[in-house]
Amino acid sequence: MDFALSPRVEDFQRRLKAFLVAHIYPNEALAEARIAEGNRWQAIPVIDELKQKARAEGLWNLWHHDPKIGAGLSNVEYATLCEAMGRSPIAPEVFNCSAPDTGNMELLWKYGTPAQKDRWLTPLLEGEIRSAYVMTEPDVASSDATNIAAEIKRDGNDFVINGRKWWISGVGHPRCRILIFMGKSVANAERHKQHTMVLIPMDTPGVEVVRPLPIFGYDDAPHGHCEMRFTNVRVPAENLILGEGRGFEIAQGRLGPGRIHHCMRAIGQAERALEAMVRRARTRVAFGKPLADQGVVRQAIADSRIEIDQARLLTLHAAYQIDTVGAKEARSEIAAIKVAVPAALLRVIDRAIEVHGAAGVSDDFGLGWSFAWARTLRIVDGPDAVHREAIAKLELRKYN
Repeated sequence: MDFALSPRVEDFQRRLKAFLVAHIYPNEALAEARIAEGNRWQAIPVIDELKQKARAEGLWNLWHHDPKIGAGLSNVEYATLCEAMGRSPIAPEVFNCSAPDTGNMELLWKYGTPAQKDRWLTPLLEGEIRSAYVMTEPDVASSDATNIAAEIKRDGNDFVINGRKWWISGVGHPRCRILIFMGKSVANAERHKQHTMVLIPMDTPGVEVVRPLPIFGYDDAPHGHCEMRFTNVRVPAENLILGEGRGFEIAQGRLGPGRIHHCMRAIGQAERALEAMVRRARTRVAFGKPLADQGVVRQAIADSRIEIDQARLLTLHAAYQIDTVGAKEARSEIAAIKVAVPAALLRVIDRAIEVHGAAGVSDDFGLGWSFAWARTLRIVDGPDAVHREAIAKLELRKYN
């Protein structure tokens, strides 16, 4: 494997990091303060301003592999930028590189019709609207996508949708305009060909946001993660994506690069947590000497550096495999990072919290939110047990 980066990618890295230092970090507190004022479910003016600056500097849609639309980078190359963006909770949106929009844009790019792309993909790429991916359900184990039970029924030239969904990320944003909905439509087919995806405009009658769902007390406004109800929602047949019974296929095609993005952003968070740990250790004095001179703190710093570097190399290896042999052949590597990286991030943040003492569990240093997000990442896109099962199956096949 050759992870050497071209001068062009190094230039993107340099410009992205300079933008983070000059514009993102100084405005994080301002964005948080704006969310705390009045209606939490409104667009944040400072982020809109930063989007304009990012676009003007050519730091826009960096995730897209087509140079006419984005940066034209491979998964390995973009992964390095993802790590830098992951250091800040507001950075991905500023560069139009945030979840779930990137995955939804990739899905529409791969599987959408020309009309669907024109109506929904173009404004998403322009950053004019936001989107949500509607899959998880409260009444079934949604880590197995074949369990999805919400109904999509054909009625003449329309589809009628009924069901209850939850943990729908991004639907709380006032600019969320389009939903990619997965439900069961072909009950008698083979289990992986029973599900279908359709596009549902957010303002369609029967679409209801029931409530925001906080994660360990954090509601992530104005993005949010919500419970939704769909009651006799009717959309035209042209809102069908790819074909009836193709939902599972589409879902699998969406996941590979997205997991690289999640994991590299997590590594960026881990780096920032380690940086906070080191700064605290060098400036805080206990029992007559700086924490940095305490053996147990040095061990925490060393273990964190080892685990971050291990996680990064494992993720870059998975990205390299996607680039060279495709996501299907890289299933084991993708599953491995989904287990290893969130676990490493949790351990690093936990050590940083310990070094900060009581301050670590407050919101003053951002470690509480990072810990909540990291623990959630062990469930997002499938829990650890599911990925370990997949890895074991693939490993066992090697020795048949």
